[in-house]
Amino acid sequence: MRRRLYFLLPDVKSAKQVFKKLLLARIEDRNIFFLAKEGVALSDLPEATMLQKSDEIHGLEVGLMVGGATGALAGVVAMMFPPSGLVMGHGVILALSLIGAIAGVWASGMIASDVPNTRLEKFSKEIERGKILMMVDIPKHQIGEIADMIKERHPDATPRGRDPSIPAFP
Repeated sequence: MRRRLYFLLPDVKSAKQVFKKLLLARIEDRNIFFLAKEGVALSDLPEATMLQKSDEIHGLEVGLMVGGATGALAGVVAMMFPPSGLVMGHGVILALSLIGAIAGVWASGMIASDVPNTRLEKFSKEIERGKILMMVDIPKHQIGEIADMIKERHPDATPRGRDPSIPAFP
């Protein structure tokens, strides 16, 4: 199980130094992400992806639930009031639930891709002031070791908390 740690760094130079120390501590670069205000060149630092910047995952979850429930309700209504001459079984509920879930995921995914990640809102003011947000996904047993290493070697890196868990795939 991994946890995501957040640190605010004063500039790109400091971010590069911390990045190198994390690589030396055997944290893979695919588990380290940086976010800066628009226009700041992060050069060779791994930038946060759209899945980390947006509320895409939350939107997909909501779309799946709402779309599936709406489809199931439409299936029940179709069974109770079938078009003239048609006999419908329980399969119509399943089919409409599936269609509703697919439509819900598609629609909410399109919308959520433009919505900023709500977990990152608390960092937005500092990012706009020019600071760099670093997100590090590390195994649960390394949290203390990595956080202490960053605080000790980079006092300008401000620890800003952690997520209780991170999504499995982004």
